[in-house]
Order: sequence, then structure tokens, then C-alpha cells
Amino acid sequence: MQSEGYEIRLPQFEGPFDLLLFFIERDELNIHDIPIAQITNDFLDYIQQMQALNMELASEFIFVAATLMRIKAKMLLPRPELDEEGNEIDPKQDLVQKLVLYKQFKDVSEELRILEEQRLMQARRGNIADDLQRAGEHGGQGEELATVDLYRLMVVYERLMHHYANRNNEVRHTVVKYPYTIEQQKKAIASLVAINKKLDFGTIVKNSENKVQFVYNFLAILEMLQQQLLELQSGLGFNNFWVTERQQPA
Repeated sequence: MQSEGYEIRLPQFEGPFDLLLFFIERDELNIHDIPIAQITNDFLDYIQQMQALNMELASEFIFVAATLMRIKAKMLLPRPELDEEGNEIDPKQDLVQKLVLYKQFKDVSEELRILEEQRLMQARRGNIADDLQRAGEHGGQGEELATVDLYRLMVVYERLMHHYANRNNEVRHTVVKYPYTIEQQKKAIASLVAINKKLDFGTIVKNSENKVQFVYNFLAILEMLQQQLLELQSGLGFNNFWVTERQQPA
């Protein structure tokens, strides 16, 4: 006897900011002090689930995912970015401001929706046929067409033709899923360091299959430096550095 099939459903969100607000409210986080590593992992896990279900990813979700990874990479850097006055720049400040503004719009929209529902319960829908008849009695013939000139008519025609020509042109996004994870590349970096003792920039590039894997390798090294698993040594010149295994104190 074959088992019945089942369907996995993911909660639908209006956009990437709606998804981020869901994580913040779910975990009762402070929107002004977001734990970027936790939020990034939750966001990427949701996108991976969408990919596993063959759901189309909107470009907005991909852009926000790249933004989160960029912010996480900046926060892992040993030297923080400073402004003109020497103060440390918070890499997630711009994202927080956009989230706060989005939440304000969302709250106002919810208040307007409630008011709309209350108003619909108070005002009855009119008799359209009777309203049109009364409007025809008070309005003169040709009065509405008098305000329409040739230019407005041309604009309306072009707009209608554009919609007609593009009615079946669906927007499609092709998303390539790469088989890389930060944890997987951390293990690979640890193996290379154990074999070579020192791992320089050229070796990192040489052992990367493509640009995407190189980015994962670089992020893995930054995370291992933050976790004090590696030590960084820099030399003269451009991109002249190497990493070694951090010696634990006896």
C-alpha cells in the first residue's frame, strides 16, 4: 500500500522586509540592535526551503540576502570601518532604518485597513443603475468628452496597447543554487591549513572552483578568525597575507 503524498507549505510574505520583521517579532528582538548573524541564517534557511520546493525567488529576496551577507562580512572584519570623525560605522544602520520605516508603513496600513472595514459596515452600497440615471439627468450630453483632447486619447491608447502586448510576458528569474555552505568551507579551510601549515591568498584562489566558492571561502576564514581558530599574518604588497592555525595556550 502506497503512502499518501503530502504537501509542504511555507508562510507567504509580501516581501523580504516582511520576512525580516517576522523573524524579529517571532524572537522578540530589538529592531534597533539586530543580531545580524542569526537573522542572516534564518533568512537564508527560508530561501533554501523555497528553492527546495521549486518556488520562484523574487529579485528583492535575492538582493536582501546579498545585503545581509555583505553586512555579516563587514562585521567579521578585524578592523571596523570609521567615518570622518573617527567613529565606528555600524554596517547594519541603513538596513535598520529601512526596516523601521517599513514597519511604520505596515502599521499605518493595518490601521487604515481596520478603518476601511468599519466604514464598509456603516455605508451601504448604492444602486449603480439609479446613480447613473440621476447623473445623466443633471449632466449635459457630451460634457465628459469635452475635456478629452487628442493628446490624452493618444496616451490612453498607448498605455492600453502596451498592456495588451505584454499581457502574456511573464517575468522569470533563474536562480542557480551552489552547493556551498560556510560550515562546509570552514572544514575545507581547516584541512588546507593542517596540510600546508600556512595558507596564503594565492592558495585560497587556487582551491576555489569559482567566484562564488571563493566568497564562501573568504567568509569562512573571517568567521574562523572571529572564533579565534586561525591567526592572520600580513606582509608587504597587495593581497599578501596568510593564515595559520591559532596555537591554544598551554
